[in-house]
Amino acid sequence: MAIIEELRTPLYFAAGTADLAVRQARKVPGLIEQIAAEAPARIDAVRNTDPKAVQEKVTVQAKEAQAKVTEVLGSLDTDLKKLGENAQHLALRGVGVAAEYAVRAREAYEKVAEHGEQAVKHWRGEAAEEINEIAIAVEPDPEPRAAAEPEAEAPAAKKAAQAKKAPAPRKPAAKKATASDS
Repeated sequence: MAIIEELRTPLYFAAGTADLAVRQARKVPGLIEQIAAEAPARIDAVRNTDPKAVQEKVTVQAKEAQAKVTEVLGSLDTDLKKLGENAQHLALRGVGVAAEYAVRAREAYEKVAEHGEQAVKHWRGEAAEEINEIAIAVEPDPEPRAAAEPEAEAPAAKKAAQAKKAPAPRKPAAKKATASDS
């Protein structure tokens, strides 16, 4: 049935077109009679017109048309120039905004990357080692002191060496909650 419907629609269209053509063709004899009736009067009007009057009328109409065309073309030229300038301005502005966003995105990317690097170092205990290294580098060399002070410095140096050698203790990883834990 669907195939029949698919075939019917174009056939109906063709039938409708033919019907409209026949209706228009039926009007043709009436139009021919009307033209034949009006033709002698029109022919007489054309014969009785002054060619100079027709020429003047056509010249005036041509000048008016030329003035309108010139006005329209002049305004189009100005409008096109303005549109071109506006389009160029908007394009450059868009490029500037895009470049600004690209710079901001790059800066944000670098900040996040820096933060991530610090977080990883913290998780691995490397941050504490760097702080100890910086502290050792910043502290001045110990000067010779009294006999009691070298003994106090020895345990402190021992602790610093142990802190430098042994990484900071790692915290156990947090246990993830699963559906069975709930």
